[in-house]
Amino acid sequence: MQNRYTTKKYDNTKAVAEEDIKKLKHILHLSPSSINSQPWNFIFVSDQETKNKLADASFFNAERIKDASHLIVFNTVNNKPFFENQINENLPEGAVGYYNTFLKEKPETEIVNWLSHQVYIALGVFLSACANMNIDSTPMEGIEPKKYAEILKLDNHTPLFAVAIGYRDENDSNQPTITAKQRLCFEDVIKSI
Repeated sequence: MQNRYTTKKYDNTKAVAEEDIKKLKHILHLSPSSINSQPWNFIFVSDQETKNKLADASFFNAERIKDASHLIVFNTVNNKPFFENQINENLPEGAVGYYNTFLKEKPETEIVNWLSHQVYIALGVFLSACANMNIDSTPMEGIEPKKYAEILKLDNHTPLFAVAIGYRDENDSNQPTITAKQRLCFEDVIKSI
């Protein structure tokens, strides 16, 4: 984690090996979620034309997306009946019971919020895995979800954020060897009881 940082500039001549991409796909597949709900899908984009279209819908993140090896789009379920059908078909009775008892009757905005939180758990797992594999990454909420959904032809899912991955450009001034990490005081953040 000392070496991990939000990469601002990628070396576009270096691609992440397919073997490592397969590992990252399996890691995301195994990500934890509340009641094992898995209200998500993840799209790995390496096709340059598609990356360019997504880059155009990514505000100031465009250069990172175009130069990175891959862009992974993290999507959450946006269709309550679709999600309920998914959990009814795949989860044990206790997990479905939890959803039916504590979540199903809540306002849709609360359910959407809960579903989105699960995807952020997967993001933490993914960023840690990339760091462990010496793959650089850039998590980005600075995307246009509607345009992403159109480009990727999504029906029952909505893009929440994307992560560019690849290898840093040696001149990236954001890397920790050039610009020291800045964090709040350890004692203010980490508590023991």
